[in-house]
Amino acid sequence: MKVGVVTFPGSLDDADAQRAARIAGHDVVPLWHGDHDLLGVDAVVLPGGFSYGDYLRCGAISRFSPVMTEVIEAAGRGLPVLGICNGFQILCESHLLPGALIRNDHQKFVCRDQRLRIENASTAWTSAYADGQEVTIVLKNGEGGYVADDETLDRLEGEGRVVARYLDLNPNGSLRDIAGITNERGNVVGLMPHPEHAVEDLTGAGTDGLGFFTSLAGLVSLTAAIS
Repeated sequence: MKVGVVTFPGSLDDADAQRAARIAGHDVVPLWHGDHDLLGVDAVVLPGGFSYGDYLRCGAISRFSPVMTEVIEAAGRGLPVLGICNGFQILCESHLLPGALIRNDHQKFVCRDQRLRIENASTAWTSAYADGQEVTIVLKNGEGGYVADDETLDRLEGEGRVVARYLDLNPNGSLRDIAGITNERGNVVGLMPHPEHAVEDLTGAGTDGLGFFTSLAGLVSLTAAIS
């Protein structure tokens, strides 16, 4: 598949996301935040790190990047979109996902190998896992606390839209230990931990994050139909 990885001014992990997609066997297409063209990609990754305007509120300004106009429209047609860390924040600001990400409850930046449980293995980005599978993926954030009102949280839980949940400890105060969520259709996923940093045995926490990228392999016929 052709996987587009967006670079925003301030992105730190765009190259890592590109590498993870290549390791998973995909063709990578770099996308620039200022362009109104997705270049025919089959999926899009909004990488982690930072983006311009984060000092106002994470993702609040980059949500209005020209490329996001295209991403929002394409996501509505079913294009798989993965937002990692800052990308998750941008997805929430774009209203592709509900809720918001706020400053960690302990007011400190956290960087650790984080255990997660995959709660929904039926999305475009998690089908390589099994429901209930426990994985270890790198986490690094200062504003990673997921929040939403009780009605939204109950809906996410009731509809099976919590994708991943923190185990052992809650590193940032996310309500109900939520580490990632999906939209109703299952093509848009936001994840606070960084699967792109867990795709090789040589570095990081191992290869538990690779499944977020290999899951796309089963979507070739679907994305071809969308195109």
